[in-house]
Amino acid sequence: MGGAATPEWLIREDAGQPVLVALYLRQVLGIRSPDELPQLRGVPAAAAVRDEDEQALLERQWREYWAMTVEPQAHPSPVPLMLVDGFETLVALSSEGADELAAAVEPFGPEALAFADAAHKRYRRDIGASSGSAYRAYASAIAEHERQVGRRAHSFELNVQVLPLTQRGVWWIGSLTIAVTDGLRGDVAAFDSAINPIIAELA
Repeated sequence: MGGAATPEWLIREDAGQPVLVALYLRQVLGIRSPDELPQLRGVPAAAAVRDEDEQALLERQWREYWAMTVEPQAHPSPVPLMLVDGFETLVALSSEGADELAAAVEPFGPEALAFADAAHKRYRRDIGASSGSAYRAYASAIAEHERQVGRRAHSFELNVQVLPLTQRGVWWIGSLTIAVTDGLRGDVAAFDSAINPIIAELA
């Protein structure tokens, strides 16, 4: 990825179980944000009906939890975090001001963990097991960007979450993090086209 005098790029790709659990909880709780991010496949929609104030409170607490889950280093908690019973170490909420969210998510622990585990294993089997091809997918896009702009790519960092979303595409979910549909990630030509604008923005 470059010698001492050359630009370096760091790309981390995963189907992170904390992210999968957070999105599972988003769906079963009926959280709308982030508005542009599609739903997960195979996860039931929210059944509970809450009044507007209760829902707004849950949405605010979930957004804070989501930011800390997606990019924990960029969103450190000002107070200690607490683990929620039934989620092992995958759900960490602020120990102050997240009681309502903790109570709302607790019943969904077994189902959320099972979903995240299955999705993560599927990613490892289908995509993650071949680290060489994963590296080539990004190296190809960076090389194409360098040809287009006529210079070496700038150093950059990118986190990629490969997720079982209902719509095919790529979405920014953090300042250095994107979500990509698993089906798109598995389509070499389509993924190459989809990742090029992301690389161009960063490099």
